[in-house]
Amino acid sequence: MAGLIHVYTGDGKGKTTAAAGLCARARGRDKTVVFSQFLKSGVTGEVASLERLGALVIRSDLRFGFTHEMDAETGAACREEQERLFSRIIAAVREPAADLLVLDEVLDAMNAGMLEERLLRSFLEGRNADLEVVITGRRPGAWLMEMADYVSDVRKVKHPFDRGVAARIGIER
Repeated sequence: MAGLIHVYTGDGKGKTTAAAGLCARARGRDKTVVFSQFLKSGVTGEVASLERLGALVIRSDLRFGFTHEMDAETGAACREEQERLFSRIIAAVREPAADLLVLDEVLDAMNAGMLEERLLRSFLEGRNADLEVVITGRRPGAWLMEMADYVSDVRKVKHPFDRGVAARIGIER
């Protein structure tokens, strides 16, 4: 069966949660899952759960902060780390061949100049035909919207962060 491309985008909460839920479903059917995260570090509930389910989780242990707050040196180091991370992900889905790959926040990494669009585009065009790919983040390019088989726009109507409520353990992180 041919693998399809999913894009979960928008300004609302739930893109990563939806991707993690699909990973749980795939693991429940003994599918091989690679869950990767760009620009995120630290302990999160989805990572702990997916590891317990047997998914391979690939993310950086390095913390760079928010991209809009980085100086030139930190930005360069972050770019280098995101490219290294992408290379690790590519290798992980090829041997042994994975069934499902999540590229969480890859769009935000691209939009911040931390990962070149051509890398993602080239990977998607040349991927194993059976690999299902989930891409999350904001502002996907027109080329990706055209290439995608599923596009879900998660729209924020209301969010407690707007009232100053910090991310809560087990709910937002």
